[in-house]
Amino acid sequence: MLEYHDKEWGVPVHDERRLFEFLVLEGAQAGLSWMTILRKRDAYRSAFKDFDPALVARFRETTVDRLLTVKAIVRNRRKIESAVRNARLVRAIAAEQGSFDRYVWSFVGGRPRRNSWKTMADIPAETAESRALSKDLIARGANFVGPTICYAFMQATGLVNDHLVSCFRYRQLVGSKTRE
Repeated sequence: MLEYHDKEWGVPVHDERRLFEFLVLEGAQAGLSWMTILRKRDAYRSAFKDFDPALVARFRETTVDRLLTVKAIVRNRRKIESAVRNARLVRAIAAEQGSFDRYVWSFVGGRPRRNSWKTMADIPAETAESRALSKDLIARGANFVGPTICYAFMQATGLVNDHLVSCFRYRQLVGSKTRE
């Protein structure tokens, strides 16, 4: 967890596959610990074709059934089917908006939202932006994208900087550039 925090969490992501990866992993995490998902991440990358939305979007029922036998991932039919459904949605959004990246970043105005939390208790479970992203994704047919999951996605992919102001990563990421 320390390495994930120090090197990855909260760093602005613009890679379509990485964004899709976090969307899938945050959905898979629902009801579980993030450490559980991090331990299974390599298995997820293998099972979900390195999170290539085009490949995952082509998964059929037989692939879902096979994935339910892979012990190294969370074997929950609804979560696996959600990853496939959401891959199709990510592709549709990219076709409509120019990229999935442009779409998700539009919910924070194209640049990381910098918060100034002093304690862990200050950090909300959801925000107006995560509720808006969740509402739009659900309206498009996505699932496992509630406002709390969307906020965790936004935190992980650097759409928001939720490192505490006392954390060395907060200061490092304040200067992070993002394309508009």
